[in-house]
Amino acid sequence: MQDHVTTHQAEEDARNEALMIYLNGQIVPKAEAMVSVYDSGFMLGDGVWEGLRLYDGRWAFLNDHLDRLFEAAKAIDLDIGLDRDGVVHALEATRQANDMQSDAHARLMVTRGVKVRPFQHPSLSQSGPTVTIIMEHSRPSLPRPIRLATVPHVRGLPMSQDPKLNSHSKLNCVLACIAAEKAGADEALMLDVHGFVNTTNACNFFVVRKGEVWTSTGDYCMNGITRQKVIDLCRTNDIPVFERNYSLVDTYGADEAFLTGTFGAQTPVGDIDGRVIGDGQMGPITKRLRGLYKDLIQQETS
Repeated sequence: MQDHVTTHQAEEDARNEALMIYLNGQIVPKAEAMVSVYDSGFMLGDGVWEGLRLYDGRWAFLNDHLDRLFEAAKAIDLDIGLDRDGVVHALEATRQANDMQSDAHARLMVTRGVKVRPFQHPSLSQSGPTVTIIMEHSRPSLPRPIRLATVPHVRGLPMSQDPKLNSHSKLNCVLACIAAEKAGADEALMLDVHGFVNTTNACNFFVVRKGEVWTSTGDYCMNGITRQKVIDLCRTNDIPVFERNYSLVDTYGADEAFLTGTFGAQTPVGDIDGRVIGDGQMGPITKRLRGLYKDLIQQETS
């Protein structure tokens, strides 16, 4: 079997051993960046987060990420304790402390803070929020297309845990990933509650059939920022694109498949459930979208 890979695989970088981490208004060495065992994020997964990518000294699609962060915080009734300018200042301070200019990834996390007792009720979080930024030197390194396996785990209904929420509560996706790995794949392909193809445990999912780009309706998945940029790029470059219901039968017969996410941009999929997709390599439309996305990033960060 080929070596296991992930959609977040990156080149090793020794500089990451000496990172500076943002933690509640302070920038501290990696070894000192610790939170309490009473923190609501550690105890309950009670928090929201964003992943951002640095290109040429600028954070790509920063306003989109800030919109999503503050919308998610409002949805779970969490006061971040910073306004938009404050979050940008924290990002920039952390970037400068690590002397990062490009090929860097930030994970910005906000939890409800430290609890006075180890129980669920939000009123017990009386010291918070906890705001952390982990920023790493990170150049994607994918030796081959991703292998996916369909798993029984589905993304939840909006009334249980809305999958559009970028929540710290990721156990469902972790279990999906474990199931895929035990099936010999890299990551999991997850269906929606109706049995239609939805997303993977970590990224949004697209197929290409007869020149058309298909992705899920978006009703049961994280509506990723990179996902939306790809849809927009298709529409402005005369590539037919559809947000629709489609099945595993449609997926197995696709000419191409790829994943989208802030870290890997567009990641090719080589096979799904043992079925080779196309020729098992990056297809021409995926390659074209990669080029269009790269151009969009350059416009965004110039």
